[in-house]
Formats: sequence, structure tokens, C-alpha cells
Amino acid sequence: MPEDMKKEIADAADMIVNGFAFTKTGNNVQIVNLNKKQAHVMIIDRSGKVLESSMDPIEQTIALEIWDKDAEFMEEADA
Repeated sequence: MPEDMKKEIADAADMIVNGFAFTKTGNNVQIVNLNKKQAHVMIIDRSGKVLESSMDPIEQTIALEIWDKDAEFMEEADA
């Protein structure tokens, strides 16, 4: 993924943890792994249910563990 695209995604993100950018998109959350050369993206609902993904199973597990642990920090931004 080009550096300018990574920067754009990172700038728009609501939260970045361990190279995963989390961005609210309506009722869902887009997660992008900024550590990969190609875009690896997962869309989840706010409860953590995977709706779409181009991530491998290990990436999905890591991203969902981060979401489970840190989702509350994105919710505070809504308050």
C-alpha cells in the first residue's frame, strides 16, 4: 500500500492500535492493517461480528482481540 494511502487512512482513523486503523463507518467499523504492503481490510459491526474481510485468519484474530479490548475508547468519542 502506498505511503500516501496509509497516511490518508491513518489520518481518518478514529483509533490506531498496533498498526490496525479503526474507522467508524455508519453502524460498522472498518479495520485496516497498515503493516501490510497490500490493503488488508475487515468490516465488523459494533458487536465485533465480521461482515467482510480480506484479512487472513491470524490478522482477523488480532484485530478482533484489539477491538474487544479497546472498543470502549471509540465509543467515548461518540459521547
